[in-house]
This record gives sequence, C-alpha cells and structure tokens, in this order.
Amino acid sequence: MPKSVSPSPTGADGSPAAPNGATAPDWWASAVFYQVYPRSFADTDGNGVGDLEGVRSRLDYLQLLGVDALWLSPFFRSPMADHGYDVSDPRDVDPVFGTLADFDALVRDAHERNIKITVDVVPNHFSDQHPWFQDALSAAPGSAERERFIFREGKGEDGAQPPNNWPSVFGGPAWTRVPDGQWYLHLFAPEQPDLNWDNTEVIVEFADIFRFWLERGVDGFRIDVAHGMAKPAGLPDLDLPPEGASLTDQIEGDLRWDQDGVHEIHRGFRKVLDAFPGTMAIGEAWVPDDERLALYVRPDELHLTFNFELVTARWGATEFRSAITSSMAALAKVGAPCSWVLSNHDVDRHVTRYGGGSVGAARGRAAALLQLALPGAAYIYQGDELGLENVDLPDWALQDPTWKRSGHTERGRDGERVPIPWDGASPPYGFSSAATTWLPMPADWGPHTVESQLGDADSVLSLYRLALELRRSEPDLRTRAFGWQGAPEGCLAFRRGPQFVCAANFGAEPVAMPPGEVLLSSAHSASSVADGMLAPNTTVWLRA
Repeated sequence: MPKSVSPSPTGADGSPAAPNGATAPDWWASAVFYQVYPRSFADTDGNGVGDLEGVRSRLDYLQLLGVDALWLSPFFRSPMADHGYDVSDPRDVDPVFGTLADFDALVRDAHERNIKITVDVVPNHFSDQHPWFQDALSAAPGSAERERFIFREGKGEDGAQPPNNWPSVFGGPAWTRVPDGQWYLHLFAPEQPDLNWDNTEVIVEFADIFRFWLERGVDGFRIDVAHGMAKPAGLPDLDLPPEGASLTDQIEGDLRWDQDGVHEIHRGFRKVLDAFPGTMAIGEAWVPDDERLALYVRPDELHLTFNFELVTARWGATEFRSAITSSMAALAKVGAPCSWVLSNHDVDRHVTRYGGGSVGAARGRAAALLQLALPGAAYIYQGDELGLENVDLPDWALQDPTWKRSGHTERGRDGERVPIPWDGASPPYGFSSAATTWLPMPADWGPHTVESQLGDADSVLSLYRLALELRRSEPDLRTRAFGWQGAPEGCLAFRRGPQFVCAANFGAEPVAMPPGEVLLSSAHSASSVADGMLAPNTTVWLRA
C-alpha cells in the first residue's frame, strides 16, 4: 500500500513534530489513537479469531489511514470469561493472540512506521484463574493471600447472605460465596475478583506490570475501570437507582465508583510513567460530571481521560455544544487536553446511536468531522472509519457475559465487536481464512470493506483519510486555539485559530454556510455545498 502523507514539520506549539504530526514530547496531547480490538481486527492463523500478527499485517493500512498511535485491547493470558478483561497472567500473551515475540515484532514494525503502541491495563481485578486468586481460595480466611482481594463474611444466619447489596455490572449480585463460607467481591463477572488496593502487594505488583511492558517498548496505557479501584470504607449498602434510570443517575452517588482514594493509585502509576519519558496513560473513568473527570488529569495523575460526553450526547446542536463546552472548561482548569471519543468496544457504534441507515450514516460522517476538528486527542474505534453499524446478532451467537448474567434480557456488547471486513463480497471478507468467525459477519457488508472504500472518493474511509491529512497540515489545527462563533438555530460553528472554521447543521433544513473556502465536507459530494448552503446532518471544514 502507498505510504501515508508526510507529517507537517512543526507541532502545536512550534516544536518539532512527533510521528505522524503529534507534538513531541507531549505527543499524546493532540494524537489520533486507533483502538484495535484484537479478536476482531485480522486473523492470520485461520481459527476465526484475530491475533497480534493480524495487527502487524495491517500496519500499512493504519499508516495509510494516518493515525498516530494504536490502543490494543487486552491480549494477555486469559480464560476469556470477559474476552481478555479477566487477566490470568498480565506479563504474557494469550496463545489465541500469539506470543511475546509476536508482540515485540508488532511494536518494532509499528515504530518503524512512526506509529506508537499503547496497551490496556486492568487494575481493578484479576481472573479467578490468576495464581494469586487460586492461592487465596486455598488459604484460610484472614490470610495474606486473601488480603490481596476483597473477602468478607456474609450477613444473616450462617453468613448465607452477601455482605452488602451491591450488584454486578453484568447482572446479578457482586458477591460469590466460596466453600468455607466467605464471600468475595467482583464488580463484574464472578470470574473477575476485585483486587484490594489497600494492600501493598497489589500496588507493587502493578508498578512491576507497568515496567514490564514499558521496557518492551510500549508508549503508554489505557487504564480500564480507572474510577473503580478504591472502595468505600466498610462497603456500605447502595441506594440503588430505579430501573431505567439514566447513565448519569446510575453513576451519581454510586459508592462503588469514583472514590477519592483512586487518585492516589493514579499518582503511583504516574510515578512509574515519569521514569520512562515520552510515555502516557489515559483513564476510562465514568463519572457524574466534568469537574470530577478533571481530577483524574491533574498534573501528577493521568495524562488523558476519555471524554464520554460525545458518547452520551443525543444528536443535536445544543447537546453537542454543551458537551464540548463543559469538557473543555473543566479540563482547562487543570491544564489538561480533552480526548474525544464517539465509539468503542463497550458502547453502540455512533452510526447506530444516531439512527442507523442513511440518516445514521450521514450523522456519523458529520460527527467524525466534529470530533477531529476539536483541540486535543481523538480516539477512533476500529470500523468507525468504515461507517460500520452495530450488528443485530442472533441469540445463539451472543457471548458477552451480560447476556447470561442478565437472564438473557440484556444483549451486551457483541454487536459492536463483530470482525472488520477487509475485502471481498461475502463473509469473512478477508478477516480470516476460516469459514466462520468468532462472531458472525453480516452478508451485506461488501460495500463496507476496506477494499471497496479505498477506491471511492466519497466513502467514509476517504473522508477519514482526508480529515486526518488536513488535521496534520492545517496550521490552525496544530494549535490549541478554540472559540465558538454564531450559527443559525440547530447548528454550531467554531474557529480554530484565525482561519479554520468547523460548522455543523444538526437540523432538518439547509442553512447558509459561513463564508470561506470549503476544505472538506461530510456530505457525499462537494456539489452539495456548492450553492453556499449547508445540508442537514452535515459538517464542513472551511478556511475563512
């Protein structure tokens, strides 16, 4: 494949540019990260499951796309009760994904292409097959082995009731009883026992895990459940939200999450990272508001934290403007950049959230240009650049633990995890040589393949490639400058520096565009903006 466009010569503050245009030494502050869910990216050994060699085999594509860094979801040894987020050995590669040598080759080849590598770390819990937990099960109550986790006596007669009323994220209670009568805490699946971060051994262990991967050349980490490690004293009962409560209402006041003690844990992570200059960490923190979110990126804590406001915002100018304003204001108080995300492996794809079909596709393209025009870092989930929707999988195919734990009432996250289509007209679309893949692929994805979109100037993939090229080459987009400007009702517009303008029409009728040269439009054809009108569900980039 042809090589990506050369990076611009200077970064956001005039310093020499880092790989693919991200600024050194704080390359992460304006980088475009691409999330790889390894199971679903590319399979090279023919078992229907993606692997690390598959990622390495597609690095030329990622370079062509123009991303600065990869975020690899877990590939560590695991029984796969939660598809890798139940880690049994955090210092090794699970055989389904390859070997440590495969990982080292991936890091080497990515760095040769000026693409950085970041990996998931899962500090809230281990797998129940991890040696520590197996030792805990064999040890007596009150032992040092059990102190690494959260074991408690039960309530009621003979301790037959869980220690408190906490539910699991995946459904059912957050406690499981062991044969000697004690209970252990698992905020997720029973196969994912929570670690006790009041235990010094846990703190030392994760510092060593960080160093293990940093010494292998990784450039940073994504901290899973970054808001969950610290537990409230005494583990009191929760005031459970009513059924059907909004995500904000569910998080607000939930003592399981966002305890102040979590920040000391992140300060410990930062000390390890500071010994490896140029490395970074981003937190997955679902918190009630942006003021709480900003605490995670104070100067001595994490470098970035996901801004999920664009994930939770409904389609609309008011909602998007409010989400952007609130995020930027809160993080500016602590001197941290925002990191914008539309989709990931845990939420419905944004094209689906925006209505699906032709309307969702148009809105998805418009949202992508909004995301990539904002100052800060941006995260693209694999398949975003292909305009993929969630797949409505048959019941028999569902594997997410939520499906089973909810009594088959919550379908879980499999719909956004279906493998990527690369080429051809029918499944498996070049993803694998196997006839079947770990999740079935739709029969109508032929137009969505990388192959079909690379040669189509109007495709979603071409839109992303052009947007990332302009993000590197436009001087105003290499600054932190940002300011809202007036826009018609149902629209929003902002400037990045003296010349660059981004305008979006969320409404149902065309509106007059701001004056300027159209650099890029999310609409399928440039002719749709030739009359000076901005179509519904469309974003444009202009040079004023």
